[in-house]
Amino acid sequence: MLLLNLMKNYVSAEEAVKLIKSGDSVFVHTAGATPTVLTKAMAQRHEELKNVKVYHLHTEGEAAYAGEEMSKSFHVNSFFLGANLRKPTNEGYADFIPAFLSEVPILMRKGIIPIDVALIQVSPPDKHGFCSLGISIDATKAATDVAKTVIAQVNPKMPRTHGDGLLHISKFAAMVYHDQELTLMPPHPLTPEETKIGEHIAGMICDRATLQLGIGAIPDAVLSLLGNHKDLGIHTEMFSDGIIPLVESGVITNKYKTRHKDVIVSGFMLGSRKLYNFVDDNPGIRMLDIEYVNDTTVIRRLPNMISINSAIEVDITGQVCADSIGTRMFSGIGGQMDFIRGASLSPGGKPIIALTSVTNKGESKIASMLKPGAGVVTTRAHVHYVVTEHGVADLYGKNLRERAKAMIAIAHPDHREQLEKEAFERFKIF
Repeated sequence: MLLLNLMKNYVSAEEAVKLIKSGDSVFVHTAGATPTVLTKAMAQRHEELKNVKVYHLHTEGEAAYAGEEMSKSFHVNSFFLGANLRKPTNEGYADFIPAFLSEVPILMRKGIIPIDVALIQVSPPDKHGFCSLGISIDATKAATDVAKTVIAQVNPKMPRTHGDGLLHISKFAAMVYHDQELTLMPPHPLTPEETKIGEHIAGMICDRATLQLGIGAIPDAVLSLLGNHKDLGIHTEMFSDGIIPLVESGVITNKYKTRHKDVIVSGFMLGSRKLYNFVDDNPGIRMLDIEYVNDTTVIRRLPNMISINSAIEVDITGQVCADSIGTRMFSGIGGQMDFIRGASLSPGGKPIIALTSVTNKGESKIASMLKPGAGVVTTRAHVHYVVTEHGVADLYGKNLRERAKAMIAIAHPDHREQLEKEAFERFKIF
């Protein structure tokens, strides 16, 4: 009955985005929850809107508001670049804001980045009028807390998740009903190199450990090799399909977590329809505000916290570039430092940087020096373990020469001789 009554209150996307005014700051919901019907409708108003600031983390789908032809109307600011924002950002028609993921909600809640309008995607309301932010709570919860105007795309394909993401319909200035499949990211076949990295990392994980891992080949490789582990827990900013078989087989139980015992904690997810069905109304999964999930004071209190993060390039002293290829922006800061630091302070914790040793073009990802303009996301003082398919480099407490030797040992054999020459030139005695 509530849904039937609500149908009278739904408006078109074109009508809803008329609430956006020139000069407004607009936040867009994250990743697979990107409300593309609303963003496209907003972009269609580009001739009448001026100086609208758009803020978001990684988004999926077409960013119709970004690009040269839109730059007089929309000033796009991304905390983390998806594929849709790399070209506009590197061509100068969009901007990147460096920030730890845990601090993005703080920037909005303190008003350092004021939000006038939040464009979000939610599940249909329950009988009490509450909708769910579904697969992406992340910084979107903070945006809806501070926004003067919240516009919701209501989608029956959005799963209803437990945690911080419940919003009552009275919060919405406008609702648009649109049934569409969410962004899907099914698992990909693993390469031998990725499988080998997974083997190395799986050997570093003890029973009852708590894991942070993202999406992609290396996390999937690690998860696929944990079938003989016992009582693992999950506290992670994001996850994908790889956890499902481990939950179903009883490997992931969360029994020994010191916080949120017996439940998986995350900020957002991206995966297949199977994943979205798995999390729908699942009380064993708690989707929480990323300011909390990625808080180092929370992470460090989880014993045996294993943090697995990726990199674009690592130099032989341990400096990690994870946001750019030289000066060309590729992704962002994200939660890497939140979890690297939190895991390093956890009793028995292990912060791990994992990457294949070479690019698709055969270029070494282990370098004597990072490319000019490369961003150092994780400093060499924070790095403990670096893993490639060729082994594990333990850099913690090592001097620069010791680090260089350890890093060269896990570089691709085709590049080791050159790296040794460059290390000798730098350190004189090697």
